[in-house]
Amino acid sequence: MRRWLPLLLLPLLALLIVLIPRAVVLPPSLDPTAPLDLREPPGLLTRYKLSRMAREPGLCAESFAMSGIAIQALPPQPIRDGCGIAEPVRLPGPLRFSPGAPVVNCPLAAAWAVFERHGLQPAAEEAFGQRVTGVRHLGSYNCRNVYHRENARRSQHATANALDVAGFTLADGRSIGLPGDWDDPAPNGPFLRAVRDSACRVFGAVLGPDYNAAHRDHFHLDRGGWGTCR
Repeated sequence: MRRWLPLLLLPLLALLIVLIPRAVVLPPSLDPTAPLDLREPPGLLTRYKLSRMAREPGLCAESFAMSGIAIQALPPQPIRDGCGIAEPVRLPGPLRFSPGAPVVNCPLAAAWAVFERHGLQPAAEEAFGQRVTGVRHLGSYNCRNVYHRENARRSQHATANALDVAGFTLADGRSIGLPGDWDDPAPNGPFLRAVRDSACRVFGAVLGPDYNAAHRDHFHLDRGGWGTCR
């Protein structure tokens, strides 16, 4: 319920905006019409502004530009039969991605930028006293149905709206990953759980070892509408 509270409060916020005198200027973080500043920590309107990016072409690129974060845009892949990428980009550095920076849609990259700055890195600093420098992933774009089932709906991977993350490399070269470190005592296990919990503040669905056996070896992060955090 707590994760859906911002969305439930949006109608009230919209009413307040109408009633507020025009001379009163809302700060960008409380203005639902303002682009999302990816440098700011997740707030009341973060998830709403991320969802707007999927509906309004160009808004995501505007958020990256105003946040001073360079992004590599790629040629669009038109959506056909439920597969394609509307605004493809490569996930921005400075993290090293293995086996290479994945191609995702722009709103997912925006969610990752917020998560990395305000979730992943603080969790690493708290657990290990150092930052994450690398991410091991299992891919993003894949034109397929959920669980590869013939009669299932399209996966979020079919539009590059999901990323599967298997592990992390710390500044000292140490590797922390799934499934091996999930049940380890401090600091490895608690770090992975802190990463999962912080991802739930920005992504629509976060699935990991606590969800089912299919996700025992990675975190599935997507910007879909499930609202699942396990």
